[in-house]
Amino acid sequence: MAQDRAEPLADNAPHILVVDDDQKIRGLLGRFLSSNGFRVTEAADAAAARAFMRGLAFDLVLLDVMMPGESGLSLARDLKLTRPVPICMLTALAEAQDRISGLEAGVDDYVSKPFDPRELLLRLRNILRRGQMQSAPRDEIRMGGCVFSIARGELKRDDEAIKLTERERDLLRLFSQRIGVAVPRHELSSDDSTGSERAIDVQINRLRRKIEADPSNPVYLQTVRGKGYILYTD
Repeated sequence: MAQDRAEPLADNAPHILVVDDDQKIRGLLGRFLSSNGFRVTEAADAAAARAFMRGLAFDLVLLDVMMPGESGLSLARDLKLTRPVPICMLTALAEAQDRISGLEAGVDDYVSKPFDPRELLLRLRNILRRGQMQSAPRDEIRMGGCVFSIARGELKRDDEAIKLTERERDLLRLFSQRIGVAVPRHELSSDDSTGSERAIDVQINRLRRKIEADPSNPVYLQTVRGKGYILYTD
């Protein structure tokens, strides 16, 4: 792939996988990102993307929604369940439900076509920056007005302590280790009689009442249909 940079890329340059069935867009994105310090691999569809990911590690995936064969949204859902790679969706779809579906799947950000290349660059750099911050050990996680201290197992809202059960404390600690990644119900179950997958749904609803401003429309602790639950933080 041609590059516009006069000097070679740094050894630690972020590696981005661009997945789009439009060859022209792939080429433009490849040249633009390469000229701005990224290492780029291009894939024409989900199958090609999967083949690349079996042998290469990527720092971020820039993924088109509408593609022949497996859709970008389907690929995003699977990747978020199997590997912690940040994903930015590139889409011509403007409907709110399409964006919500992507966010429920764990997508980190959306960029709508047509897009300003400078805005895309900012968004990609912000995603990578957030990933670097999240990779460092955390003492606490923030969800709106709520702060959970992982070591102490304490939940506070606006500095006011919120009582947690032992199970709720365990759930928050587990989610804090896999922020932005869907956790299957069976992994959330405990070994005792209260830990069945059906009981997990009840426990999640109770936990939502403690961390969500509107538990019926959760922002932070969301359901991934047919999979389990996923926690987002600020």
